[in-house]
Amino acid sequence: MAELVYRPVIGFALALFKAWDLKIDCKGSENIPRTGGAVLVSNHISYLDFVFDGMAARPQKRLVRFMAKDAVFRHRISGPLMRGMKHIPVDRENGEAAYQHALDSLRAGEIVGVFPEATISQSFTLKSFKSGAARLAQEAGVPLIPMALWGTQRIWTKGRPRTFKRNHFPVTIRVGEAIEASKDKYAGAITRQLRERVQELLDAAQRAYPGRPKDADDTWWLPAHLGGTAPTPEQIRAAEAG
Repeated sequence: MAELVYRPVIGFALALFKAWDLKIDCKGSENIPRTGGAVLVSNHISYLDFVFDGMAARPQKRLVRFMAKDAVFRHRISGPLMRGMKHIPVDRENGEAAYQHALDSLRAGEIVGVFPEATISQSFTLKSFKSGAARLAQEAGVPLIPMALWGTQRIWTKGRPRTFKRNHFPVTIRVGEAIEASKDKYAGAITRQLRERVQELLDAAQRAYPGRPKDADDTWWLPAHLGGTAPTPEQIRAAEAG
């Protein structure tokens, strides 16, 4: 069946990225299967991460169905687009329906995109992973595909103004080899393995990233361990608790 909404949206996104003169470096797309179901798992540092994750699947001619909070589907502009692209709404008060929807999509041979951190990491480091991605892969009998993004936080992230202009920002994408989600393993053990692999890919993306802060005021997008001024996970937890 023709994707009457998804493909035009991809074309629009690519045109925007060209207008913004983004320097996109994507490696590892060949690890995404050309056929059959898979769970695509990524870190989460920007509101636009799902677009870049989806781009990584384009060389394999795959479209990714992302799990996203249901508020996005209720928005008057994004809602019709999200539904038209067959993404999966998640009600955090009752996640069972979303889980079943994702499971049905995987069994039908779709690729489902998951952000196991659940929310954007404002420290730009990996948060803890929820086990849902591993459980989905186990139950559907499909592989997990780890990936990492870097640089997307400079365009639009939580707590910062959007930068929708010709900015020449680099964006680095790394896709890793598939991880089998064996049914004889605990989902927690698979989740730990998955997080370790995403961390390795994130480290590789950061090492390859050509962008540098322009001045002392432009270090906000770098985590503390890389010499930046982004808040640490401990600082964020303290602020949330207070």
